[in-house]
Amino acid sequence: MRTILEILTLSTDYLTRKGILQPRLQAEELVSQSLGLKRMDLYIQFDRPLVDEELSKCRDWLQRRGQGEPLQYIHGQVDFFDCMIKVTSAVLIPRQETEILVDKISKVLAHETLANKVLWDICCGSGCIGIALKKRFPDLTVCLSDISAEALTVAAENAKSNFVEVELLEGDLLLPFKEKFSDFVVCNPPYISEKEFSALDIEVRAHEPRRALISGESGLEFYKRLANDLPSHLNSGSKVWFEIGANQGQAVQSLFQGAFWKKCCVENDWSGHERFFSLEIE
Repeated sequence: MRTILEILTLSTDYLTRKGILQPRLQAEELVSQSLGLKRMDLYIQFDRPLVDEELSKCRDWLQRRGQGEPLQYIHGQVDFFDCMIKVTSAVLIPRQETEILVDKISKVLAHETLANKVLWDICCGSGCIGIALKKRFPDLTVCLSDISAEALTVAAENAKSNFVEVELLEGDLLLPFKEKFSDFVVCNPPYISEKEFSALDIEVRAHEPRRALISGESGLEFYKRLANDLPSHLNSGSKVWFEIGANQGQAVQSLFQGAFWKKCCVENDWSGHERFFSLEIE
């Protein structure tokens, strides 16, 4: 029988040969998650032998990781802002930057009266943004929308597993919201240009949904549509938040000019990259 330490060592060697970055850390994450342990527990229980079922699961996960499949897809879920979010190849893996966005929105909503107020999470993917906000603010009415039926299926499962009730609408951007109005809108749309896509990490290009990443030739196509269509869907005093691509701040801001929009603000993520754009109306 192999012990945890032996499997950890062999896994590290295997991932190193496969060219996986940070092979030791990746091995620790893979082995601990496959066994349902914390990383610290690996070293507390380093001499514990693995039973055949555990060994088989570790080997399966290791092979998938060696082929470049992200660990989040292998594990099938990620921890996101006090929610456990299921992820499949139909949805993007929630990033730390998006968690920062949810934190920024939460700080604003904490000072709002939310009874009878509506928030739309457009291009919702796994639903992580809207679900996390609904869980934090139960009085808020939340609607998730996406063009992908497969993504909405995942979002519905995540809402159920996190014990929140949300509305789900299928359709392209604002098309599902005919004759509907919102008080808060958040959107993390595709914002990668076709040229930028080829430079993304191979794990992203090979495994995450292309449709959720590529906006078009410029990377700004969705923001242009939102700038044109959002005004007719917003209640007085509405607030809007977008996640944007690095260095897109000025270009996105230029799309939302005019007396209708107030307090347009570009903010950076923890790496110093432009990542968030917020708006308000009177």
